Amino acid sequence: MTDRAYLDAASAEPMHPAAREMLLSAVDSGWADPVRLHHEGRTARLLLDNARAVLAEAVGIRPDELYLTTSGTSAIHTGLSALRAARRRVGSTIVHSAVEHSAVLHSAGSEGVEVGVDIRGRVDQDAFKDAVRRPGVAVAAVQSANHEVGTRQPVAELAAACGDVPLFVDASASIGHELVPERWSALAASAHKWGGPAGVGLLAVRKRTRIVPEWPMDEREDGLSPGFPSVPNALAAAAALQARLAEAEEVNARHRAWIDEVRHRVATDVPDVEVVGDALDRLPHILTFSCLYVDGEALVTALDAEGFAVSSGSACTSSTLKPSHVLAAMGVLTHGNVRVSLGRVTTYEDVDRFCAVLPGIVARIRAEVGM
Repeated sequence: MTDRAYLDAASAEPMHPAAREMLLSAVDSGWADPVRLHHEGRTARLLLDNARAVLAEAVGIRPDELYLTTSGTSAIHTGLSALRAARRRVGSTIVHSAVEHSAVLHSAGSEGVEVGVDIRGRVDQDAFKDAVRRPGVAVAAVQSANHEVGTRQPVAELAAACGDVPLFVDASASIGHELVPERWSALAASAHKWGGPAGVGLLAVRKRTRIVPEWPMDEREDGLSPGFPSVPNALAAAAALQARLAEAEEVNARHRAWIDEVRHRVATDVPDVEVVGDALDRLPHILTFSCLYVDGEALVTALDAEGFAVSSGSACTSSTLKPSHVLAAMGVLTHGNVRVSLGRVTTYEDVDRFCAVLPGIVARIRAEVGM
């Protein structure tokens, strides 16, 4: 189909042209093991160091504070476990917001302390501050912005409240769109979110922050990501992020205006719909709404048949179409939800056609179930 509109960029962006060009050129020069001392190894190491320097500059850190992992999820698991292990004498509890990515929830486990959010998805700052000051807290974790509804979190304020407790920030939804506020201790992100190749995650750890990997150290990434790195993929990720940030101001302004229009038209044209998330203090490209009396899977399938790629359910477990833990924590409608997220290749025609088609699809699904 030539008239398809990809509106699921928050899950993965199509590869940026700068990344594609870099990847193809680096395949022939960056294939060797960068820890070897021969010419081919030194060449690969130089390329890897260049990629690290570009990525670090984009994140706002030093190159020796950035580690490459195999994914954003791996960066979250690795970072939280290494931070917690370094503070085992203090305790093992991870304090986190109720709307974190599933990787954070899994890392925190049953000992984790969950802090609630308001109806917009923003964490309760007073409750967060009280939680991190309890005995036995090793790490605090919060997103820079929510991956399902786009609401930004008050990272700088939460960092100030943490005191000596390190703050881990999942910045996967933000990096490539805007800079993350300062004062965090560690940060995770994923290249496929900004138009880089899948298989490249970033773990940034400030020098003042102590970490202890929970597995045997090896000679790569200080033991934080064992194994042979893909130098071409790292270079492509760096090229994509550099290019994406250069165009961010223009793209973000366009996306913010279009999402504002979608928010208005959905709320006006579709009966019994709840548009969620902060209307103003949010990422520019994400919008989620929930339709009463509509099954999420049926809505995604019907939209796909009309040429629209969107997501439903919890964004980090959408293949199972389980009810979103993010929406549940916000106290809003959890079924019949759709997340629309715009990418750099999205056009206004895509957005306009989506808004025009949606009311009829929702009405048809409701009629089929007798509503």
